[in-house]
Amino acid sequence: MSDKVHSPSHYTFGEIETIDYIRDKLTDHEFVGYCIGNVIKYISRHRHKGGKEDLQKALVYLKWAIDNYDSTDDLFNKIRKGHAEVSS
Repeated sequence: MSDKVHSPSHYTFGEIETIDYIRDKLTDHEFVGYCIGNVIKYISRHRHKGGKEDLQKALVYLKWAIDNYDSTDDLFNKIRKGHAEVSS
């Protein structure tokens, strides 16, 4: 039986897991954005579709975003500063 949250069988069929391929093709900044988008998706739908399992999936994506955030921190700070200057 596969783990539906961490390694669902429909994503691990073949030589490479889908998330590893996605991670390899994106920059660190893009990957963090991808993960945050998935956190929003799973949290938004949990009451209507997957319940607790969707919240667990959101947690997995949140952990990946946090784990990869350090490498994008400078870019996020530049974006925040630029936004602050524009909105002043």
